[in-house]
Amino acid sequence: MLQRMEVETLDAKPVNSAKQRQPLYAARKKVFPKRASGSFCRFKWLIMAVTLGIYYLTPWIRWDRGPYAPDQAVLVDIANRRFYFFFIEIWPQEFFFVAGLLVMAGIGLFLITSTVGRAWCGYTCPQTVWVDLFLVVERAVEGERNARIKLDGEPWTKRKIMLRATKHTIWLAIAIATGGAWIFYFADAPTLLVELFKGEAAPAAYMTVAILTSTTYTFGGHMREQVCTYMCPWPRIQAAMLDENSLTVTYNDWRGEPRSRHAKKAAAGGQSVGDCVDCNACVAVCPMGIDIRDGQQLECITCALCIDACNGVMDKLGKERGLISYATLSDYNANMAFATGGGSQPITPALVRDTDGRLSSRIAHFHLGKIFRPRTFVYFGVWSLVGLALLYALLSRDRLEVNVLHDRNPQFVVLADGSIRNGYTVKLLNMIPEPRTIFVTLQGLRGATMTVTGIDQPEDRAFAISVDPDRLKTLKIFVRQPAESVETESQIFKFIVEDKASYEADEYTATFNALEVNK
Repeated sequence: MLQRMEVETLDAKPVNSAKQRQPLYAARKKVFPKRASGSFCRFKWLIMAVTLGIYYLTPWIRWDRGPYAPDQAVLVDIANRRFYFFFIEIWPQEFFFVAGLLVMAGIGLFLITSTVGRAWCGYTCPQTVWVDLFLVVERAVEGERNARIKLDGEPWTKRKIMLRATKHTIWLAIAIATGGAWIFYFADAPTLLVELFKGEAAPAAYMTVAILTSTTYTFGGHMREQVCTYMCPWPRIQAAMLDENSLTVTYNDWRGEPRSRHAKKAAAGGQSVGDCVDCNACVAVCPMGIDIRDGQQLECITCALCIDACNGVMDKLGKERGLISYATLSDYNANMAFATGGGSQPITPALVRDTDGRLSSRIAHFHLGKIFRPRTFVYFGVWSLVGLALLYALLSRDRLEVNVLHDRNPQFVVLADGSIRNGYTVKLLNMIPEPRTIFVTLQGLRGATMTVTGIDQPEDRAFAISVDPDRLKTLKIFVRQPAESVETESQIFKFIVEDKASYEADEYTATFNALEVNK
């Protein structure tokens, strides 16, 4: 048994109490979260470092695509209507890939929520990440929780002005860097950086930086938990994703109640006391300003910092960790029934402990097998099917396309020798960042030949056309058929396009008209 230590009782009250909710238009009560320490806190630091690193550094990663394409690994090239992601290039007509990824993200969010609750909100949501970053700055400049509360209540002295000015200056620098990093995804990052400082960037770039700077500064520095509570719809939607086997951050009142700040005196007086010493450590570290002991609340983002805080207190008291823990509703209900004698009496701590004082082996605990249930398999199956479909479409897509538009007026012309001529606008799409020689061939249409405007070559049934990398080339092609070869007033034939170097090919079925439409 660990040596018992004194536990500090914190003067912390929940700002967003489930028992006393504030009116919708009430003034915001500031939350001063205390710094937590423990495994979940370290995990949040890791996630913050990874996500911020990805966001700020990705535009600077280079990827060699040859001399005809940009070398930025991730680039949304609006001017040329392209999206580059390492070796993948997406054209406007292939936007369904992006839509598919958004569908996968939504299903993935459902999958995560149904298994581990609002883990997205607690660890990887941009609002959470930037609020954590701003809190790091706030603690570094103004001190820990008590110092910040004291400073907030002080009159505006020179010291307070200096501290607040320093904090807000750093916040603004982070916000500017956030907006600046975003625009680097839409242009060559090194070039745009130089243009920004020279004042030569497009006005849209400066406007975007200004808007994202203001929103980051406002949401991350001032609104914080209010964004999650009032602006984000997910707290209200996620309840439909949870079931009795979903993991959520839970105060195990079957073990903690009845709580007492003077457990020794109460026990000496024959009173039944739980493990909670009402130290308010869980309230003090909560960035949402709630008391997890009030039960499940829409404000809770399951960041689990209250678990770290409570585990630290249990360590000092020499008791088992897990008074606040990730738990499922089914386990909680089973343990509550155990602690209340099947619901026939109030919570009795002695019922959940063996004679040696340790928690009973009959206490239900979470195990990974509970994650694998029908709902999880359904979400994962749908998510996998969408992913496999996108992967198949990506690997099997054509990088050479042809589109043909028949001239409408006139639909055909009778030449001096009696032969019939039709005009077509043929569009060749080269979807790779390399120049290609495309062979355009007529298939069908007995005796017909074609000419290509702008190419000094005699009539033939096939032509070699040079197409620039990542470009659409438009050709004007006239197809002529001798009068004696005309079979019907409307004949079907094909334009075949082929890149013989890569063996890619495409075709378009066209119509050859020999009589006027109204004839």
